[in-house]
Formats: sequence, structure tokens, C-alpha cells
Amino acid sequence: MDAAARHRSPALKIFSALFIIIWLVIAAFPFLWTFWGSFKVELDFFSKADWMNALTGPLTVLKAGSPFTGEGYEGAWIQEEFWRAVLNSFLVCFFVVCTSLTIGTLGGYALSRSGFRYTIWLLIIALIFRALPQMTLVSGYLLPFFEWNLWGILPTSIIVLVAINQPFTLWMLHSFFEKIPKDLDEAAMVDGCTRFQAFRHVIIPVMWPGVITTGLFSFLLAYNDFIVTSMLLSKENQTMVPKIASFLGTTQTEGNVMFAVAAVVSATAPLFVLVMFFQRQIVSGLTAGAVKG
Repeated sequence: MDAAARHRSPALKIFSALFIIIWLVIAAFPFLWTFWGSFKVELDFFSKADWMNALTGPLTVLKAGSPFTGEGYEGAWIQEEFWRAVLNSFLVCFFVVCTSLTIGTLGGYALSRSGFRYTIWLLIIALIFRALPQMTLVSGYLLPFFEWNLWGILPTSIIVLVAINQPFTLWMLHSFFEKIPKDLDEAAMVDGCTRFQAFRHVIIPVMWPGVITTGLFSFLLAYNDFIVTSMLLSKENQTMVPKIASFLGTTQTEGNVMFAVAAVVSATAPLFVLVMFFQRQIVSGLTAGAVKG
């Protein structure tokens, strides 16, 4: 049995390596293909005559003098001012994450340390609120925003995104706090800390990976949102996803589709960098949320 296992081991390793490589290629292909096509002209990348034109770029050579061109990025970032949408997106994401984590950490800690029976009912109500369709929640904000002349500006989308995201943040952080023994709080207070000092200096450093993981999910919610931002923001204050959709809405003009392709690559690349930078904290945070301490 041992000899047979040793003989199977190299084959199993090779099979596993090939499977992972093939899976990564398939998973990464849409982004790699979009990235490649962002440097072509529209008639090459979306050629109906020959799909190989997307690889060789004959019309791109005729138009730009080389197989690659940056016209899509120039048109999106300079001509259509996509940089404004990028700035708006990061402002929205920053305030949504900061607000959601502040309320979520304080609320999650309070609920995890509460001995009252209504705690679980508060969490269930929050979960029901999160399960409602976003369109239903957004429509409830439209009337007061119009009456108070608040429609179209960034704070309106931040308020709604925080309201939509907060139940999820509260649930996730509450589960992390539940895994931390209450003895840590009591030991800190015996040493002279107040409840808030114990929370700040003892509990938060222990569950920091959980905060980063929750913050990343909050960031992704705001970063990838379309319904809320497209309904509540004016054209001048659009974030990235509605801005990309506006490029696709003008497909009758040649080149505008390539603006969208270049904008998609520009919007996706930061997510890869973000996940790679915080990958250790994400893994440790998810593990801490799944295993009891």
C-alpha cells in the first residue's frame, strides 16, 4: 500500500497542479481578454468577420500604426472624464466603509455582550431588512431627498448604502465578537480599564482581521453598486459603474464601447491590488469567524 501510494503521489500532484492552472486560466480569461481588447479599436475587438482580428488587430494597425492603441483609455479618462467617476467612487466607498465599521463594531460588540433576550430579535429584524430588494429601499428615500433638495449628490448615496450595508456589517462583526471570550473584557476592567477602554485596547486588536474582512465586503458593496448610485446620483456625480453603463448606452457612436472596455479594466484592476494586499487579513478574519476561540 505504501509503495502504491508513493507511485500515485507524483501523478496526483501533477493532476492537481494542472487542474489549478486550468481553473485559473478559465477564471482569469474574461479579465485578460478584456484587458487585451482594451488596446484595440472597436472593429477589431468586436469583429464579426474574423475573431482573430481581436488578437492581431489589423484595423488597429491601420488606424494607430501599431497593434495596440490607448485610444480607449484616452477617450474614457480624458474625453469623457472617467477620473471624476473614479474619485466619486472612492469618496463614496471611504465614507460607507468608515461609517459602517464604526456603527458595526460598536453595535456588534454591544449586542455580543448584552444579556438581554431581545438581542437575537434585533439581529433578525436587521437580517430581514437586508433581505429586502435594494429597489424597494431606494424608492423609500426618493421622496424626502427630492423634497429636501438632496437628490443627485454623493451624501445621498452614502446614506442609503450605509443603511443597506449596516445589517450585514452588524451580523458579521457580532459573530466575530461572539468568538472572543468575555474573560478578556473582565480581565481588562479588573486592571482598571473602563468598558470602552477594554473594547478599544483589548478587544479590537484581537479581532482586527475580522474588522478588515468586514470592511472589505463593505467596500465591495459600495464599489460595485449600480442600482443605488444610478438612481440617486446626477450625471455630474456618477460613480464608476453607472458611468460605464452610460458608455454602453451610446453604442451607435463608434469608439464609445471601447471607452467602456477601458473603463472596466480601470475599475477592476484596483480590486486585484486590494485583495492581494489584504489577503492574509481576509483569510485569518474568515477563519476567526468560523472557528470558536
